[in-house]
Amino acid sequence: MEICTIMTRLGYGEMMRRWRVEKYREHDRLYALSCKRTINMTAITAGSKAEGLTCYLESDWDILLVLNDVFCVEADIIALNFSDSIDVFRMDTMDARVYPGHCILLQEGLAPRVRYTIITKALCDNGNGDVLLSSSLLLDEFSALPKTNDEDVEHHERAGPSLPETLRGFLHFDKVIALRCYCPSILQRWADRRRKWPSQNIVQKVVSLGAFVTPVGFKESDYKHMEWRICFNTGETELVNNLNDTQAKVYVILKMILRDIIKPNNKEITSYVLKNIILWQAENTPQTEFHSRSLLYWLHDGLKKLRTAIEKKRLCYYMIPERNLMEACGMHDYQQHKWVADITDMLEEGPNVFLRLKKLRKAIVASPEPMMWFSKKRMELEMLRLEYRNRYMQCTDEHGKVEYSEFMLKKIENRVLDVIKEVKVVAILNGSSINELQDIGHRMLM
Repeated sequence: MEICTIMTRLGYGEMMRRWRVEKYREHDRLYALSCKRTINMTAITAGSKAEGLTCYLESDWDILLVLNDVFCVEADIIALNFSDSIDVFRMDTMDARVYPGHCILLQEGLAPRVRYTIITKALCDNGNGDVLLSSSLLLDEFSALPKTNDEDVEHHERAGPSLPETLRGFLHFDKVIALRCYCPSILQRWADRRRKWPSQNIVQKVVSLGAFVTPVGFKESDYKHMEWRICFNTGETELVNNLNDTQAKVYVILKMILRDIIKPNNKEITSYVLKNIILWQAENTPQTEFHSRSLLYWLHDGLKKLRTAIEKKRLCYYMIPERNLMEACGMHDYQQHKWVADITDMLEEGPNVFLRLKKLRKAIVASPEPMMWFSKKRMELEMLRLEYRNRYMQCTDEHGKVEYSEFMLKKIENRVLDVIKEVKVVAILNGSSINELQDIGHRMLM
């Protein structure tokens, strides 16, 4: 129960989580309004930011860049009435060369007025009279598009399907191109499973949110340059947002363990693996069993499931169980043995494992009153930063010019400075050598 309270003070409580979710949704809506005349793409916040489970600068901001005039449909779906301006592709998941959870895209019809040159350049003939959309070629073409000239944005080398960027040296983005797809049979198979969670209303909402494909094939596939991964980003976000307070905190603590103790070198184990463990855990258990008194029990349950996944190199993808998330993960035998032993040690430690997590340890040993004071300042600062970004979008005209003198922008800026100055004074009185206001602000939001 004490750990649950500390997690709330660290910014992982229900109220802060809901605030973040709403502010990132609002940002996506405002961005769509500001860009609809100039960019024929929809930007969707995904991952931990959309789930409200990380502080402002704690992790990268994952964004799906969805091409608006391209649509993919399952192979056995009767042709839908698409506009002539839509490029349509059929999803072939039955090809023996295609790994589960992936597909190849065959051209169904190309819009007379082609919207995207990158689509045209990524088309290729498979030798059997079919025209396929190559995932690797599309990614190459998209990566080669001219970058923004904004001096505040630093573009980094492509990492898999991701195009990383850094804004003003501290806000990191991972952008991935995606196509919308209509795959009712895949989603219906998921919806028809017997489950204890979520409710039928949420199940139907997840189905209605549909799916996407992203340009990344199975690592060990000879056909990976043609394969597309089927994803359910918005649906999975909806599921995580329906976890209760204890389930969300177990998920966050597992991510802390991954970062501070397991420390994979090359994403052999990712937070996405942990998310799937949490979703399976939730589906098979009545939600009433997840409460503050049972946090350690469910943390241990999650660690046991992670240990089993590492031992057997197998974890079924929550949405498409035929896809093994641990296959071709790049894990070596020595890593496998070490991580299994590390997790076994953690299970034997009991609640002492919390002291091995840097963020939690600092909060546990801190004096309660200063901790409460700092917690309030940190959460206020994050709220102000999120509010400022959205207000910034509202104050930007169609030419990209920002009205910095706008009253609310100024008011937020002034309060941000006041909060950081208050923290600086207390930090100096306690012997801290940090003087730069910007450094203090960044550290508070990590």
